[in-house]
Amino acid sequence: MSSDSAQNDPYARPEGEGTELKWNQGISSYQWLVLVVASLGWVFDIFEGQVFVASMRDAMPQLLGVASADDPLVATWNNYALASFLLGGAFGGILFGMLSDKIGRSKTMIYTILFYSVFTCITAFAEAPWQMVLLRFLVAMGVGGEWAVASAMVAEVMPKRSRPVMSSIFHASSVFGTLMAVAVGYFIISQKPWGDDTWRLGFLIGIVPALLVVVIRWKMKEPEQWRQAKEREKQDATQVTGSIPDLFSSQNIRNTVVGVALATIGLVTFWGSHIYGKNALLRSAQNEALAVEGVAPDADKAAKKVAFDAHSSEIKQAEMISMCLNTIGGGLGLVLFGWISNMLGRKGAFVFYHAGGFVMALLMFLVLIPQNAPFPILCVALPVFGFLTLGMHAGYAVYFPELFPTRLRGTGTGFCFNSGRFGTAAAIMLAATMGWKSEQTALYFAPLYALGIVVTLMAKETRGEELPE
Repeated sequence: MSSDSAQNDPYARPEGEGTELKWNQGISSYQWLVLVVASLGWVFDIFEGQVFVASMRDAMPQLLGVASADDPLVATWNNYALASFLLGGAFGGILFGMLSDKIGRSKTMIYTILFYSVFTCITAFAEAPWQMVLLRFLVAMGVGGEWAVASAMVAEVMPKRSRPVMSSIFHASSVFGTLMAVAVGYFIISQKPWGDDTWRLGFLIGIVPALLVVVIRWKMKEPEQWRQAKEREKQDATQVTGSIPDLFSSQNIRNTVVGVALATIGLVTFWGSHIYGKNALLRSAQNEALAVEGVAPDADKAAKKVAFDAHSSEIKQAEMISMCLNTIGGGLGLVLFGWISNMLGRKGAFVFYHAGGFVMALLMFLVLIPQNAPFPILCVALPVFGFLTLGMHAGYAVYFPELFPTRLRGTGTGFCFNSGRFGTAAAIMLAATMGWKSEQTALYFAPLYALGIVVTLMAKETRGEELPE
């Protein structure tokens, strides 16, 4: 193949492929484009989810008509909304993952992005808590689907030497979505330019990712591996694409069970533990507000509310700084998963993150927050906490596509990652039913990190292997 034709063929092997190239060498412009577009979709994907986390202490009290964000009813309905989001992601991820194996990656990515961007925008017009819960479900259908499709596409387009790092970069891009939500909370919601309706601005921004559809429709092509899988399907009835029952065949059931278990543990600990790292500086700011206003820590709710209202802007900004530090650490953990998994193997990397996450969760919610640790200590601990409690999530983008053949890659990846949302929704509903406060929930779910080590020991090692055809 001539150099000119190679440049025009997005699936051409990069010059020098098969030699000892570094992960970022010999990557074509089209392969970089796939990474950028998939990552942008994932960035906005995460923003659509995290903008609720950044605003739930503002949105739900207004929708419920209660005075305090610490009202138990607020926590209950926020947990219902989180559970609804997880269920929506589960259904959407499985549905769109299967669809991507049947009709193609780029086509399905368009549907998922339109789904989550439009329904996020509509959320700005919610007038009742049940509407928020329903719209969270619909947003999450697109969110869950986009990850399944994009992770499969990145894995299929990249060469083997680059795949772990590229997939880690793809998943790590999620931190920019969280930081966007943090920025909305810090610079907009805390300042309340629209008064109590300011939280709606964050959801209106959700329509922006719909613009990505234009780029995808114009530039993106179906991966060569997927096209070959469709050809095999035409010639052999046993090679059907997008079949969920095939995930439970003798060849795939071990990988499916391990994938679902890892994702369930990761998602339960994310929504039940990791996100509450944002409470570290929030509680510190609340305690400072009480001290400044001369209100005792054991005073009644009314007295506390007066103190908190007087310092609401500082408290909100402290919460967002906490979320930001947690996210920065998490981003480093995500982007380094590929490198660590090349050094320690996929299993070794999962063990490292789960063990570290268990230790840091106990330290954060059993020691630092309850004992009102000094501000500098919390600022150091939060990035480490984020690194170890979030980093294993990049492993799902690296590892899951390596477990399944091309005809089942979108289905298997989407099924494993998003089936974890069912267990997570059940866990969050349990927390809502039991009336656990956020730090209680985080502490009670911390032992799941240790369980992740046990599951990892049962997993298959895929380091250095080609994607299965």
